[in-house]
Amino acid sequence: MKRRAFVCSLILVAASAGAFAQTRPAPPPAAPAVSLIDLNTASRDDLMTLDGIGEVRAEAIIRARPFKAKTELVERRLIPEAVYDRIADKVIARPPPGTAPTPTTRPPAGQPRRS
Repeated sequence: MKRRAFVCSLILVAASAGAFAQTRPAPPPAAPAVSLIDLNTASRDDLMTLDGIGEVRAEAIIRARPFKAKTELVERRLIPEAVYDRIADKVIARPPPGTAPTPTTRPPAGQPRRS
């Protein structure tokens, strides 16, 4: 009889644990995604919110527009690579409105171009 009571109490404990697991609150929603700063349209103040970008670098970025890729910040020597590494996930370079994308493929050498 004692063994049966023990087994019943184990079943009740297991059932209670399962019910508890089901009533736990859902985890909080993830923080909203940080919006990316577009190098081609951002204001000087927006650029200055980036780590390592002060007034002088922000003005240099604005003067060097438009950018086809954000990597041009380093390629054009506007910022050091260490600064780029800190801000790369916070910036984007969208093509300016009204510009057509440039084709990325060329005809193989030796073939005439179509006109």
